[in-house]
Amino acid sequence: MMDGDLLPPAILQHKAVVYVRQSTPTQVELNTESRRRQCELVEIARRRGFRTVDVTCDDLGRSASGMVARPGFEKLVAALCAGEVGAVLCFDAARLARNGRDWHHLLELCGLVEARVIDLDGLSRSLPAERPPAARHEGQHQRVRAWGDPGAHA
Repeated sequence: MMDGDLLPPAILQHKAVVYVRQSTPTQVELNTESRRRQCELVEIARRRGFRTVDVTCDDLGRSASGMVARPGFEKLVAALCAGEVGAVLCFDAARLARNGRDWHHLLELCGLVEARVIDLDGLSRSLPAERPPAARHEGQHQRVRAWGDPGAHA
């Protein structure tokens, strides 16, 4: 962890939420390594200073396309709205949403409550808010070191 990755004490007073998702039942059945690696984010959250870390696995086997209900994502949004979340940790920020509506909603909520999104590479905003996460898979990835930090530089 680099000095620029330190989280403000106010963020650490809230809980971290590890969001675990795989898109299809087949992925859940056959790719247990992905799920194991996603769950390792609990340790990353603890190393960053979070005392309370929740893991949301309710969306295993559910696409983030916006075409199916995702109870885990809905719980995450509710916790963000309640001001309970300091950071959302995910294997890859694109795991959070594959459609613009959910992506923009999540970014807006995180910004309002000053929550961070942390993936395996560190603090991030995987894409500018105007581009949905699906663009990331087309080689369009851009990185910002501290998503949600008003003083962060690209």
